[in-house]
Amino acid sequence: MCPLCIANIAVLATTSSGGIAAVALKTFRSRRQPKEKDNTMKTTELELDRKVVSAKEWEAARQQLLVKEKELTRARDALAAERRRMPWLAVEKEYKFEGPKGEASLLDLFDGRRQLILYRAFFEPGVVGWPEHACVGCSMVADQVAHPAHLNARDTTLVFASRAPQTDIKRLKGRMGWQFISWYTITDGFDKDFGVDEWHGTNAFIRDGDRVFRTYFINNRGDEQMGTTWNYLDITALGRQEEWEHSPEGYPQTPPYEWLNWHDEYGNDEASAKVLEQVHRGRAAGQAGSETT
Repeated sequence: MCPLCIANIAVLATTSSGGIAAVALKTFRSRRQPKEKDNTMKTTELELDRKVVSAKEWEAARQQLLVKEKELTRARDALAAERRRMPWLAVEKEYKFEGPKGEASLLDLFDGRRQLILYRAFFEPGVVGWPEHACVGCSMVADQVAHPAHLNARDTTLVFASRAPQTDIKRLKGRMGWQFISWYTITDGFDKDFGVDEWHGTNAFIRDGDRVFRTYFINNRGDEQMGTTWNYLDITALGRQEEWEHSPEGYPQTPPYEWLNWHDEYGNDEASAKVLEQVHRGRAAGQAGSETT
């Protein structure tokens, strides 16, 4: 659960029954009669003491900071390479979920792909916003999720899981525009066993046939960076699967960017050929793949 949800629950827990009613009434009224708020930045009220320079001086300052930016990028790549060498933890217990098509196992959540990324989102009774909304922090994560077709192209499936029934999840997805996120209902002790029963978190798994292994886990501020295809792939056992990555021998890899496509054109050879031609032109011009770090 996010800090905002916990803070609100704590307020309710320490309030009398009459106080709870008052809080609920106040919340209801605030929703019915939202206050108009001026979000315009008042620059005259801010003391922004910054030196104003010429274009040449500004570019020199940017180039100086760019050295550190590249160091950070290389450090991030090195950390992802270490993740790909993490030992795996076998998942021996059978877990059951409810999905749009009925009961599903953890293996079913892979949807036939090699890797699975599972985000524990808090949408259930007791969470602030229920039943109209999920946890506000989890909702922000969902709002940032890129189209899953790009992850699917790297043999990876992304799913969300909560304890809300499927009828409520379907309604929430429709209201918030999250139809493309596969969202399951937790029905057993999966959340407790994987450290997400009281706090949000993202687990990464890989399968070898029917055997499932846990490969990585992040929570807290680690979840802040989630949402983009690249960051999701960076926490998986196989990574981005591009040739520039420092991965164990035998890992699947392809030239950078050449696997990309429009999210509605994966599997279309003609569209893939157009993208590949564009990548090759960019590379020839020194704009694509000439520097991966």
